[in-house]
Amino acid sequence: MTRQAHNTLNAPAAIGPYSQSVRAEGRFLFCSGQIPLKPDGSLVTGDVREQATQVMANINALLESAGLGFENVAKTTIFLSSMDHFAAVNEVYGACFENEPPARSTVAVAGLPKGVDVEIEVTAVY
Repeated sequence: MTRQAHNTLNAPAAIGPYSQSVRAEGRFLFCSGQIPLKPDGSLVTGDVREQATQVMANINALLESAGLGFENVAKTTIFLSSMDHFAAVNEVYGACFENEPPARSTVAVAGLPKGVDVEIEVTAVY
């Protein structure tokens, strides 16, 4: 299997030993979990809707830089600091997937990087 790191300046740089996304076999784009960091590295804090909006903007930037869109996303995983955030994040997330949304898992976790409330990863197909 061939794979190639795929990065864009329109989303925040990786803050650890990982790529923003990886293209595999020319058919799949695996995007690392996105948190509410702006491309300049500043963190969106506070309201979980604002955090989710930045997360989805980061995902959109990664997809667009690879010539894809939300319609190409096949699977997502949402990580929440609390299930109390489910409805608010779902509202923001759902606005990006109006027709035939992808398969999805949503889990509450003990903690997320930089103390944020939401992280989302996606897998897209070409």
